[in-house]
Amino acid sequence: MSRTLVLLIVIVAALYLALCVALFVFQRALIYYPQPRAVGTSGTLLTLPVADAQVLVSFRPHDGPNALIYFGGNAEDVSRNLPEFSQAFPDYALYLLHYRGYGGSSGSPSEEAIARDAIALFDKVHAAHPHVAVVGRSLGSGVAVRLATQRPLARLVLITPYNSLEGLAARQFRWFPVRWLLKDKYQSWQYAAHITVPTVLIAAEHDEVIPHSSTERLFSHFAKGVASMQVIPGTGHNSISESPEYLKVLGDGL
Repeated sequence: MSRTLVLLIVIVAALYLALCVALFVFQRALIYYPQPRAVGTSGTLLTLPVADAQVLVSFRPHDGPNALIYFGGNAEDVSRNLPEFSQAFPDYALYLLHYRGYGGSSGSPSEEAIARDAIALFDKVHAAHPHVAVVGRSLGSGVAVRLATQRPLARLVLITPYNSLEGLAARQFRWFPVRWLLKDKYQSWQYAAHITVPTVLIAAEHDEVIPHSSTERLFSHFAKGVASMQVIPGTGHNSISESPEYLKVLGDGL
């Protein structure tokens, strides 16, 4: 083997290793895209009782047994849903979690931190409302499905859900050892089989981010009769909420 070829192999290997290191170091910047909060004054915000951060929740109070908790996507300002949800679900108190680093919440997002915050939010809400429906969209579907195995939800709705974030990342970065590099894997399929609460999966017909095969694999892990799946025609991953069918299908799942 010539010296030039050996040098070329060494350079390529070094570049590949450098890319793997960069992917490992900056991976959460590729997963989470924190957004500022557009809607909400001090009167429509509450702070979760967690010790290591100031985690904010946009909410619409309502007396009665029903509450809805919403976990949004990786680049979503959840407060933008508050006016529409308030009109569509007048009999529900609404709680929309701003992940750490999002919407004025302090700290940095991670799977484990968000999972702990989700439990803290549920416990706070459930103390006042015995019937708590949980909705998770895109990234938030992984938060919601995990919570459903840890707390007594009344209903579960998953919008554009995935089988696992690990699987999506491996598909996106197929030349890298993603399964060893990834910290936040959001393996929703591991939790699905243990869920007994009525669940609805809502998919976009033309989802360009999460393949139908990923959503269908997740659906297959639920026990028979627990979950149903609906596809909203003519919609994409980000445009699904613009469909006139969106709130109706969402409401049917509550």
